[in-house]
Amino acid sequence: MQRKGGRRRDTDGQGPGAVEQVLDELYATPPSAFVSRREERAAAARTAGRKEDSRRIHAARRPTLAAWAANLLTRSRPEETRRFLELGQALREAHRTLDAAGLKELSAQRRRIVAALSRQAAQLAGEAGQRLSPAAQREVESTLRAVLADPDAADRWAAGRLEVALTPPSDFPSGTAAAEPARTEPGPQPRPKSRGTASGTRAKDELAERRRERREELERAEQEAERAARQLRDARAEEADTQESLRRADDELGRVRETVAAAEERLRAAHEDLDRAERVRREAEERGRTAADALAGAEQDARASALRVDRLTRRGR
Repeated sequence: MQRKGGRRRDTDGQGPGAVEQVLDELYATPPSAFVSRREERAAAARTAGRKEDSRRIHAARRPTLAAWAANLLTRSRPEETRRFLELGQALREAHRTLDAAGLKELSAQRRRIVAALSRQAAQLAGEAGQRLSPAAQREVESTLRAVLADPDAADRWAAGRLEVALTPPSDFPSGTAAAEPARTEPGPQPRPKSRGTASGTRAKDELAERRRERREELERAEQEAERAARQLRDARAEEADTQESLRRADDELGRVRETVAAAEERLRAAHEDLDRAERVRREAEERGRTAADALAGAEQDARASALRVDRLTRRGR
């Protein structure tokens, strides 16, 4: 599906679209592999000198399983996604125009399509090796209802980078009163309610309002708890990645130390060989000097003997 803003594919991995491609890839990655792949991509961008891209990649938060399944749905089913977004626009327009007949028809479509798409999301997740629990599938349905009710939610889902499931508003925002029922011929007017009945109605209204406020407060608390749990999961995953990196570094350090020790042993043996060679050379030099002295003495004796022989020869003539 074409993303909003018309993102351009970057073929060399260095242009302005490179980081967007990486983020799209990350949010299509199952949550169990998200953190390790994020760190790999951030490190690659940092090594390439793209520090801002590396920062953006590292800041990406791991999605919940339901949010990832919703992302997977919009990426894998572009035509169904387009029709679903159009249905949301039509529903919101019907609310704005108070079209009761249109609302009834579109609401029926909404229930059918939400159920069908949530089943597709569960199937896609299963094909990717991630089984959705009933609670996670309900979160996918909640996200789809939010997409129909809220244009901002629709834009976020269409971008394919949800981090948590979305919660629909209690009703579609219309800025007007609820739709009036179909007009009928005037009939007998109801009798005015008694004071006691009015008080009871106000009490019921106040009770309903308090219940609504408690539900909203509970929803906010649940969302905050989910964010905290997600941050805890990310922190634990990052800590596990750090421990694994430390273990690999320790292994590499051990191998390097062994290499250095072996090199030092070879160097020590080489020094011993050098010392032996120098000692042998010194001994050879000493023998050479002794031999030279002996040769000089022998030559001197030979010359003296030759002179004596020569003298004796001349006397005998």
